[in-house]
Amino acid sequence: MLDDDVTLLVVPGWQDSGPNHWQTLWERGYPFSRRVEQADWQRPDKDAWVAALAATVADIDGTVVIAAHSLGAVTVAHWAAGADYAAFRRVKGALLVAPPDVERADVVAAVPASGFSPLPLLRLPFPAILVASRSDPFCDFARAGDFAAGWGAKLVDAGDAGHINPASGHGPWQAGQRLLQTLMLA
Repeated sequence: MLDDDVTLLVVPGWQDSGPNHWQTLWERGYPFSRRVEQADWQRPDKDAWVAALAATVADIDGTVVIAAHSLGAVTVAHWAAGADYAAFRRVKGALLVAPPDVERADVVAAVPASGFSPLPLLRLPFPAILVASRSDPFCDFARAGDFAAGWGAKLVDAGDAGHINPASGHGPWQAGQRLLQTLMLA
């Protein structure tokens, strides 16, 4: 369970997280949770997505633990590359799951996103765990390792887990919940 003073902040990726996605299930299961809402889930714009994340964090009282998936994880990296140190101090940690390689040509061609490349590889100003799959169609495991190293995040090998979403068999994703708890209790 989460502490009463910690808000779980869900940061979905492209097309939002549907009703059976682990993010949605976690959000429903934790009484102190919020979801970053984007104006356009179909055509992500980095500046708009980062602004929505910043506004949501600013609207939360107390500390925050972030659970970000896919392009949501990339959004967190871009937000953290900014200069809002007051907001960063309130972030207890971030679970960054299956970030796509927004610099890879086939990913850029598949996702109609704007402005997410180049990806900042600056050390995050809060503890982070990056979970990557060896069979993610949007990011090679070695590249995810580069992200983790740049961000100062602990890299967790999810094995052959696809994009770590419902299509790859990840509903409630209890292994992810255990990782989230390590950030909550840190």
